[in-house]
Amino acid sequence: AQQPGTPLSDQEYRQFFRSLRTARRASTACLLRALYGCQNPLVRRLDEYENHGVIPEGPICSELPGTPFFPDFCTFSFSRCARKRYFIKV
Repeated sequence: AQQPGTPLSDQEYRQFFRSLRTARRASTACLLRALYGCQNPLVRRLDEYENHGVIPEGPICSELPGTPFFPDFCTFSFSRCARKRYFIKV
């Protein structure tokens, strides 16, 4: 079992994004995020699942080229959606 708040492993990410594999599905999840924000219960559940049950607080390091740091997971997620880089990990 992974420590709560840590990102998913590569295998876990494949499983997590299996239902979002097409850009259309991933963009729908991003639309929910844009419409309802990070505090929406569905969005929070997705974020918690992506991070082993706990949404990380504080600065986030990412694999996004040109922007390696974000102040929080919500900002990272919005950026990932805006850049249409849906499957980038933290």
